[in-house]
Amino acid sequence: KYHESEKELKDILMVRLSSLLLKSLDQIGSCRALRICFLADNFLTRIDALMECTRLVKLDLKGNQIVQLPDASCWSHLKELQLLYLHDNNMSTWNNIKGLSGCLNLTALTLYDTPLSLKKSYRHCLVNSIWSLKALDNFVISDEEIIQNWSLPIRFKCHMILQKSF
Repeated sequence: KYHESEKELKDILMVRLSSLLLKSLDQIGSCRALRICFLADNFLTRIDALMECTRLVKLDLKGNQIVQLPDASCWSHLKELQLLYLHDNNMSTWNNIKGLSGCLNLTALTLYDTPLSLKKSYRHCLVNSIWSLKALDNFVISDEEIIQNWSLPIRFKCHMILQKSF
């Protein structure tokens, strides 16, 4: 009987477990085929078990009590993850989220309504640390945002001065 339920978990493609007062994700790592996961508005503090769900494309974790995200090596296993909703959580420092840089195909991320989103240069730092991002907090990332405050290494500055003089 146990093996049957384990096989059923392996085949699940989508879960919707929002607003259920969940505090842990013990069995979710068994959902190896999971593509879409809604876990919004619970009491989750840790999401390490989700790192086993390597086929995830969309992950909604908004409105939980997450402070610290897993490190970059964990996120690097989620090669298909494109959409990640983390707004209305408790991340307050860059160290809390720096692991997201390992998520190489992430195209849309939300982190608004977190203590971190109130920090100076929040948006600029994020768009320049997660290169695949196309949208942050429901706004498209412009080319100007990426290169804003960017300075050329000294070896290229001479070349730029020469080009301007011609």
